[in-house]
Amino acid sequence: MTARTFTGARVVDPASGTDKVANVTVEGGVVTEVGGAVHGERVDADGLVLAPGLVDLHTHLREPGRDDAETVASGTAAAAAGGFTAVCAMANTDPVCDHAGVVEQVLRLARDAGHADVFPVGAVTKGLAGDDLAEIGAMAAVGVRCFSDDGHPVRSARVMRRALAYARTWDAVIANHAEEASLTEDAQLNEGEVAGLLGLAGWPREAEEVMVARDLILAAGLGARLHVPHVSTRGTVDLVRAAKARGVRVTAEVTPHHLSLTDEAATGYDPVFKVNPPLRTADDVAAVRAGLADGTIDAVATDHAPHAPEQKEQEWGQAPCGMLGLETALAVTLTDLVDTGTVGLARALDALSTAPARSRDLAGHGGPIVAGAPATLVLFDPAATWTVDPAASRSRSRNTPFAGRRLRGRVVHTLLRGRFTFRDGQVV
Repeated sequence: MTARTFTGARVVDPASGTDKVANVTVEGGVVTEVGGAVHGERVDADGLVLAPGLVDLHTHLREPGRDDAETVASGTAAAAAGGFTAVCAMANTDPVCDHAGVVEQVLRLARDAGHADVFPVGAVTKGLAGDDLAEIGAMAAVGVRCFSDDGHPVRSARVMRRALAYARTWDAVIANHAEEASLTEDAQLNEGEVAGLLGLAGWPREAEEVMVARDLILAAGLGARLHVPHVSTRGTVDLVRAAKARGVRVTAEVTPHHLSLTDEAATGYDPVFKVNPPLRTADDVAAVRAGLADGTIDAVATDHAPHAPEQKEQEWGQAPCGMLGLETALAVTLTDLVDTGTVGLARALDALSTAPARSRDLAGHGGPIVAGAPATLVLFDPAATWTVDPAASRSRSRNTPFAGRRLRGRVVHTLLRGRFTFRDGQVV
C-alpha cells in the first residue's frame, strides 16, 4: 500500500489530547507520521477535522433473519458513510446470536462486506427468553466482549446476577435493556402531558430507573462490569453518577435522539418517533446532555434500528419501536451539542470514538493518532451543512427521525486501517 498524506487537517485526538493542524501520513495500514512532510499521494484536508474513526456500541444490523430491513453489508455501508469504523451488532437477530455459530456468521458477513469492523454482542439468555443463560463462555472464546438481550430486559434478578458473575470470568460486559416490563405493559409514549393529550398510554420513567438501580446493586456486589444502554431520564443519570462515585464498574450510553428530541415530536402520531425507551421531556434532555458533558455518560451510541417501510409505517400502536442513526449521529452531535456549547469538539469525539472503544476493549479503534497506530480514521467537514434525505440513506430502511432537518458537519472520508471505506461522499 503506497503512502498517502492528508494535508492541513485539524487533528483532534481525544486519546492523546491532541488538537492541532498537521499533515498525517498513512502507509501499510498504519499512521507513519503526524506533522511531517508530504509523502506519496497528497489528499487535501484543509478545513477538515481528522479524528479516530467512530465506534458505535449499539447497532442493529438485523442479519441473519430480517434482511428486508437491513443486512450486515448495508448497515456497515451506512456506518462508513457516517464515519464509523466499528459497530457492535446486537443479538436480537433470527436466529438469535446466543451461540458461537451465529457470532461466526456475523463476523464472516462483515469480513465479506469490508465496510467496518463488526463486534457481535452475544445474548445473555437463550433465545432472549430471560430464563437460561446463553453460551456465554463459547461466545467469549471467539472474542465476544459484551452480552445483552437488548429489547428484552433480563427480568429475573437471579438470572441477571448469574450472568454478571459468569461474564466476570472473562472480564466481559453485561448490558441489560433498562426496562421493568411490568410497568410498561401497553405503554406507548413517555408518561406525561403529551401522552395525555394524544390519548396514548404512558411509559413511566421509573420503568427505566428501577431496572438500572437493581442492576447497579448487583454489579457492585459482584465487582462485575455493567453497561447501561440508551439512558433517557434524569433519574438514570443521577443513579449512574452516584454509582461511579462509589467505584461501581459501570459505563453508560445515550442516543443522538435522546440528546436532541422530546416527546413533543410525537404530536402528529408519526411512528418514526416511536422508540424504546421513549422520547422524554426537555428536562430529561437537559439532564442527559449534562451527564454526557461531565462524563457520567461515557458514549453516544446510535441504537440504529432499521425497519422495513411496511412495518414502520403503520398506526402508532402497531408500529415497532426504533430509529436509524448511523449516518446522522456525528452531525446531530455537532449541531445540537457542540454548536450549543454543551460539549467541546474533543469531548464530542471522545464520546463517539475513544470512550466507546475503551469501554469494550476494542483494540485498534478510538485512537491514538500517532506513528505506528492503525490508520482507522474519519475526516469530516465541520462547516458543511446538509439536509437529511431518507431516500439517500445507505441503509435498507428509511425510518430516520431527522428527515428534512438541516445539520452541520459532514463526513468526507472514512478509513479502516489505511483503506478507504468512504471517500468523497461515496461508499468504497
